[in-house]
Amino acid sequence: MKKGLFFVLLVAIITLAGCSGSDKNTIEFWTPLTGEDGAYMDQLVEAYNETEPEFKVKHVVTSDMYTKMYTVLNSGKGIPDLSIIHADRVPSFVKQDLLEPMTTIVEQQSELNQDNYLDVAWESGVIDGTQYTIPLDIHSNAMYYNEDLLKEYGVENWLDDNVITFDEMLSMEGKLAENQFIVNDALMSWVILAQIQNLGGDIQVDGEPAVNTPEMKQAIEAAKQVADAGLMTPYGEDGYLMFQSGDVFFSTDGTWSSTGHAEVEGLNFGVTNIYSFEPDVYHNRASSHLFAMLANEDRTDEKEQGIGEFLEFIRQNSLVWAEAGQIVASTDVVESADYDQYMQSFFTSTPEQEESLYIYTYEYYPYIQEALDMYVADLVHGEMDIDEGLAEMQKFVEDKVNEGTLDVENAPDELPEEE
Repeated sequence: MKKGLFFVLLVAIITLAGCSGSDKNTIEFWTPLTGEDGAYMDQLVEAYNETEPEFKVKHVVTSDMYTKMYTVLNSGKGIPDLSIIHADRVPSFVKQDLLEPMTTIVEQQSELNQDNYLDVAWESGVIDGTQYTIPLDIHSNAMYYNEDLLKEYGVENWLDDNVITFDEMLSMEGKLAENQFIVNDALMSWVILAQIQNLGGDIQVDGEPAVNTPEMKQAIEAAKQVADAGLMTPYGEDGYLMFQSGDVFFSTDGTWSSTGHAEVEGLNFGVTNIYSFEPDVYHNRASSHLFAMLANEDRTDEKEQGIGEFLEFIRQNSLVWAEAGQIVASTDVVESADYDQYMQSFFTSTPEQEESLYIYTYEYYPYIQEALDMYVADLVHGEMDIDEGLAEMQKFVEDKVNEGTLDVENAPDELPEEE
């Protein structure tokens, strides 16, 4: 064999080994952070690696991450050492024995405990008393308001209790200038999920998915009333951009959106809770990015110790993550004076605000979220009968449960070739 060809093959072998998660001196860390938040995570990883740890961290941003996770778990090859998963995936992963408990990590790093994290984030990783994750953040639905429009129409007092009600919004019917709107339909499925909690409902009954419920119908009908009154941005229009243009009072997008809104010159805005039926009952649909270890017999005790050291570094140094618009889970960060400069600090400013952050951890939640994303805009904007839509949504979720697409046994044995 020629030396040049041998060298090329050697490099290829080394490269493949590095991508397989088998590097003994590197913690391979998978995340689904394909947006700007991925760059902030890169900063955190780089800062940690600069401390010259025994095990450096390699951040791998993975699109279609859950499909790839199921594939490597099914094959037993290329399993990452550490991952970020969403809170709603924890019950299914644990049920299938796909996660390693964080027991050893917590024993080695005594500061990785519930006292040092926001309760709702920490508890989203607890199953039957066992801690399976360490939280990074909470990312929540939020409602931004246009300060200038509120002042122009003399309704700044709506913010006195930090809750805008349906009745307050509906009171503006027929009073707005042409092409102005009270609210957009950004993240409408998340808004509806918040209303389910406001109404005392749930998305499951005795462990079975419950979508076609009186609470779901009431929540959708209430949002539809706002749309029918001409107060919601039109169906198919980009309500997010319309808010940024200054024509919409409220935008129901995410905590992370504060960074995008801040880049709009002349947009004077603040943040409050998602609208509700009553000012004293309010919720904000939320989730959490959680550090987790997928089940992997090849992960050594020494590498687990390295993972613990990395997670403790993140706990102490995740103020950078606030720059991505996330509600940092570490109380060391949340309680620091520096954190107050970030708009999402509103959601941890009081115990009541923290309690408003509702994380769904029902096993079949991903199916319910998928159904809402498919149907809810049509229902709110009158493109489909609500009773008909709810029946279809219920069937959609039940069919998904029967198909078991969240089950690792239904994943392909091999990853598809990259294009």
